[in-house]
Amino acid sequence: MDKSRDALGFIETCGLVSVLEAADAMCKAADVELVGYENTASGLISVVVRGDVGAVQSAVDAGVKRAEEVGPVYSKVVIANPHPDLEKIVEKYVLDW
Repeated sequence: MDKSRDALGFIETCGLVSVLEAADAMCKAADVELVGYENTASGLISVVVRGDVGAVQSAVDAGVKRAEEVGPVYSKVVIANPHPDLEKIVEKYVLDW
């Protein structure tokens, strides 16, 4: 399967605790892969998952719900069929284990 064509889900929150709660809920709610995270200025942190569109939508919904219990959620998005060139951006988020 071509992972570059999987749906992508993003949640942007404020603070590490909030994004950890979001990521945990996302991974527990659906069969998604945690791609990584990005810590930007002023405490904004984004988390990224990928998988089939239904799973990613469920994961993002669950992640937003949980993160909002901890702090503000600034944005969320599910990209159902991302253009292959978006992989150039997503690669920046990939966690190296």
